[in-house]
Amino acid sequence: MTTWAVLTGEYPPQSGGVADYTRLVADGLVAAGDRVTVFAPATDRPDVSDTGVTVVRLPDHFGRRGRAVVLEHLRRTKADRVLIQYVPHAYGVKAMNVPFARWVRFALRRVAPVWVMFHEVAFPFVRRPLRHNLIAVANRLMARLVADAADRVFVAIPAWGTRLRTLAPRGRPAEWLPVPSNLPTTADHAPVRRAIPAGTVIGHFGTYGGAVAELLEAALPLLLEHAPDRVVLLVGRNAERFRDRLLVRSPDLAGRVVATGVLLPELAAAHLAACDLLVQPYPDGVSCRRGSVMASLALGLPVVTNLGPLSEPGWTTEESGVSLADSASAEAIAAAAERVLALSPADRVALGRSARRWYAARFAVERTISTLRGERS
Repeated sequence: MTTWAVLTGEYPPQSGGVADYTRLVADGLVAAGDRVTVFAPATDRPDVSDTGVTVVRLPDHFGRRGRAVVLEHLRRTKADRVLIQYVPHAYGVKAMNVPFARWVRFALRRVAPVWVMFHEVAFPFVRRPLRHNLIAVANRLMARLVADAADRVFVAIPAWGTRLRTLAPRGRPAEWLPVPSNLPTTADHAPVRRAIPAGTVIGHFGTYGGAVAELLEAALPLLLEHAPDRVVLLVGRNAERFRDRLLVRSPDLAGRVVATGVLLPELAAAHLAACDLLVQPYPDGVSCRRGSVMASLALGLPVVTNLGPLSEPGWTTEESGVSLADSASAEAIAAAAERVLALSPADRVALGRSARRWYAARFAVERTISTLRGERS
């Protein structure tokens, strides 16, 4: 049995992708027979854990007092390993908690072996506002300090490993540890289908921000304007706001666009499972850090998406069950979706089954737990 101390900037009932991921990993390690204590910032909502994970809420956001709590616990319990869920903005100080990174490098690693999972590495340099480049510089220093401290380094996508080799050339080589879906992998979609307009359901799961929203706003009318039997189902935060914006541009689609807003995981999975096709475009490309795509694959749904600079190897393989657009443009996304919609229902189901098999083989949380509990240390 291994005793783990997991450090994270967010943990349920706090919301967020890293919070959900950390709970999956912590629950999986406990289910496999290990002991897990999670250290996270305080929240005004009570912790609810029936899986055996111990949650310690810190008196500050990984400031001096919080770091002291972690060290005292590690010395008292003699934890075998510290696992840091690293996102620079998750550790407070407006994404510039350099003291935390220095503490990891010069204090924490002396108490227990440190493993780090990089969900993100650093904020990019931008032309404006110039003050954001101060965050970018601080993030790079933080990443180097944390990577140099680590006995084992994991990354959510291979591109982060390439970036870390530049920032921390003396650090351990990064290992790709794919991020699994944080939604249930089975769902009863019948109640959802009864509640929405009848027809072929084209879905999207996301937060509807930035360039993704722009792509959807242009692509969805292309899929609906000449096919009155099609319906769009928008799932996720800001879905209702995006629906209203879409209908201002295309008022003739009123009554054929359904939006849910934020849903509990079980309901989100049921709404996704009600879709005949998921359309998930990304300007920087599909990758396993996109929880929306991971959820779609895990549920066995046909998915249309696109490659980009952050895409991992493997998405082009036939066994992935993923249909790729020629580019990250509305026209290409719509054309790829039309190719899938032209398939028979049986062929679309077979495509989804391929996606589910590929997910189980490469991305499922069981793969993550197996890697973390492997003999290598």
